[in-house]
Amino acid sequence: MSPTPVADRAVRRHGWGRAVAAVLAGLAAMLGVAALGLWAAGAAGLPDGAFARVVVATVVTAVGGSVELSGNAGVFAQTRAGLAVIPLSVTLVGALVIAEAFLRPLRHRAVTGAGEPARWAARIALLWLLALIGLALAARHTFAVDLRNGTLSDLTGLFGVAPTLGFTTDVPLTVLFGLLWLAEVLVLALLVSRAPPLSGRLLRFQRAARPAASAAVGLLLAYVALGAVAGVVTAATRGHAAQTFAVLLLGLPNLAWLALTLGLGATWHGRVDGPFGLPLPHVLDEVLRTPDVSTLNLRTLAEHDGRAWWLLVAAAVLVPAAAVLTAVRSPARTPAWRHALSFGAALAAAVLMICLVGRISAHYGLSVLGIGDLGGGLSGELLLRPELWPAVGLAALWGLAAGFLGGLLALPVRRRAGAGREGRTGTR
Repeated sequence: MSPTPVADRAVRRHGWGRAVAAVLAGLAAMLGVAALGLWAAGAAGLPDGAFARVVVATVVTAVGGSVELSGNAGVFAQTRAGLAVIPLSVTLVGALVIAEAFLRPLRHRAVTGAGEPARWAARIALLWLLALIGLALAARHTFAVDLRNGTLSDLTGLFGVAPTLGFTTDVPLTVLFGLLWLAEVLVLALLVSRAPPLSGRLLRFQRAARPAASAAVGLLLAYVALGAVAGVVTAATRGHAAQTFAVLLLGLPNLAWLALTLGLGATWHGRVDGPFGLPLPHVLDEVLRTPDVSTLNLRTLAEHDGRAWWLLVAAAVLVPAAAVLTAVRSPARTPAWRHALSFGAALAAAVLMICLVGRISAHYGLSVLGIGDLGGGLSGELLLRPELWPAVGLAALWGLAAGFLGGLLALPVRRRAGAGREGRTGTR
């Protein structure tokens, strides 16, 4: 069924207005979450009016943009700083809002050709391009660093050193990766959502890929939801509510999806040295706070807290549940081995994404005449990186096994559904 001329005129008439609304809604959601998270983390007290600029820089990093840190402490001092981390709470909120706004005008269609979503996406992309340029130009600032008391404070006063910290963005890279992020969000929205159905060959591909992709996305969101519940309980029972909510608002998926990969058996490597504004879970901090780079997996976590094995239990429950959901939503008479292949590929792709966006590299330091770079509150490092291909391989194995099992477990559900449909037909 093709869309009516009235519907076509309505889409053309309101296309740009809806595109503006979609982009503004996504930006507002991301800026709001970033601002609340940074405020809870205590960033509202940054000097020289830096808070608003830091909020914008956080949104830039959330869509894959490049933020570069720099410092200046005069001729007698040295500074070093670097930051590579994606605040995935901000990323996830923006992706959900923009995806919903992208799909809404298409949902009244019975069948949608490739041209209409492409034109609608192009409108959003053009406006998103302008927004990215504005964000990249606004996300730059320099402010003074408060050394408080101590030896370094005395030395900086003696030598007239006024340490400053600044950040700026690489505009071309920010635009490039921001547009790639938007394209991924829109394509995934079309692939995962049940509406709108595409036409022709795209419909066949959509029907084949949608169940596994939708189940994988649902699995990721389930881990985020469980992490949110755990975070709220922690804030209510153990104090430090502001810091806990800062973690939830800025890095909840970072921790939740890390837990998923650990439950699947993946290994990460990392190190924590010095104070950081956002607290890590206690057991994670214990494993990573060592002189050298530490190994992070279920075994090392369980050595500090036996409850870490619950991550394996969670994976053993939620991954097969997602596989059963995949099989139930797949076309009838799909063999179990095809469920295994499709869900294995989807889970492997999800873990690959987690490993790529979940990496963290942050360091900072200040030394005056060689003093201070290795100690005190003026140096620190946070590092987290995965063993990438072993993690993806383990996810593929889990997906293959769970997908095959899901295909078998879904057979009774389909039989009951088919019997119910036949019963209703016979009654009529």
